[in-house]
Amino acid sequence: MTPMLKPLLQLKLSQQLKMTPQLQQALRLLQLPILALEAYILEALDENVMLEKVEDLDEIDVIEPDWTDTQTTKVSDKPTDPKFQGPDDDQHLLPLQETLTDHLLWQLNLSDLSSRAKTIGQVVIGGINENGYLEDDTETIQSTLAADLPSSIDEIEEVIKLVQQFDPAGIGARSPSECISLQLDQLDPSTPGLSLARTVAYKHLELYANHKRQPKTLKTLRRLLQVSDEDFKNALLLVKNCNPYPGASINVPTAEYVVPDVYVQEKNGSWVIKINNSIVSQLRINQIYAKALGRKGEYDEKLSTQLIEAKWLIRSLKEREETLRKVAITIVDRQKEFLRHGEEHMRPMVFRDIAEAIGVVESTVSRIIKDKYMNTPRGTVPFRSFFSSHLSSDDGEKSSTAVKAKIRKLISAENPMKPLSDEKVTKSLSANGIKISRRAVAKYRKEMKIASSSQRKHSKMV
Repeated sequence: MTPMLKPLLQLKLSQQLKMTPQLQQALRLLQLPILALEAYILEALDENVMLEKVEDLDEIDVIEPDWTDTQTTKVSDKPTDPKFQGPDDDQHLLPLQETLTDHLLWQLNLSDLSSRAKTIGQVVIGGINENGYLEDDTETIQSTLAADLPSSIDEIEEVIKLVQQFDPAGIGARSPSECISLQLDQLDPSTPGLSLARTVAYKHLELYANHKRQPKTLKTLRRLLQVSDEDFKNALLLVKNCNPYPGASINVPTAEYVVPDVYVQEKNGSWVIKINNSIVSQLRINQIYAKALGRKGEYDEKLSTQLIEAKWLIRSLKEREETLRKVAITIVDRQKEFLRHGEEHMRPMVFRDIAEAIGVVESTVSRIIKDKYMNTPRGTVPFRSFFSSHLSSDDGEKSSTAVKAKIRKLISAENPMKPLSDEKVTKSLSANGIKISRRAVAKYRKEMKIASSSQRKHSKMV
């Protein structure tokens, strides 16, 4: 089990988020979808006597903040409609099938990079293996790009650095040392032991990695570094908390299933939002053990530690719920037309839009929505499906999702014996005010797994 969370998750405070080791742990908690979160909490209940589950739901204090936007879209966290599908309704279970490449390309497409940098980024991502390491060197990437997009080594290196800032931390590294170093770079510079941890990662990682098989190696490493025991322990703890295989956390078996973290329903022109918090809202401090503190005994220190950990966990869970609620509210507010009318009405939206609205950094948004699902009038959809890049049109910006929906609609209505070519689709979109290249149409068509016009015609004739 991940070590208990220490300080409170402070996601809402400012754009200047300090990535302390404790906050790293809190962010991991924030990333967990509801089923994984419940498993985490059940394990915490088993390990910490200061935690208990409220059996009588009438004992739980329910706080219902009033969320109202400028367009009078009212949201509440407690629906009143008895027909509302709540956490016990599992009819919308969906298979979770995202690959690491999908996850990285999605972040790339939502970034503010130029089209040139994105093309280079696609090749870079194509060279990242399932564990998250970049196997292709810069010369290989340059050679791959040579025919369509001649690029310098410096230009490629710059894009690699940008990809290395994507989630999960440590992605795109070319060695274990670089992987650990990339994760350490996300920590607050004032973190105790950080400089020493970087030294271990850069110069002595192999020596540290062998310490379980050869315990004496730690003594050797301690002598090489010539630092105090406290500094040495702090540094090793930072290195230990890093993940040497960041890509493995993204690639998941297709047999796994998810349930919604948020339920959304329109009622009388207002949007009602319910957070699926089930067991989360039922946690409290065990008063029997809490009152036992202060009575001198051999377990006093242990109980004190567990009490602190229990309080931190409960507060962090409340912060998680509040942050998730704010994200859901902001998404629903911006995507009301999609929820009502479908994909053609999806508004363009990137991480920055949500980050600015709720007061966090963009990387935090990426973590917040990871593996989260929302039950909506349009079915159960991943949070990430609400995000798409911007495309220009005569009546304002369109989202790539909306444009894909229009392409799919045009092709579905075509004459089967005279299927629309990518060029004809491009002209049709242009006639409707959507400016897009034929190459982009072909790209979107392939992403939707729609065959070319010649292939579609052939399949109809067979």
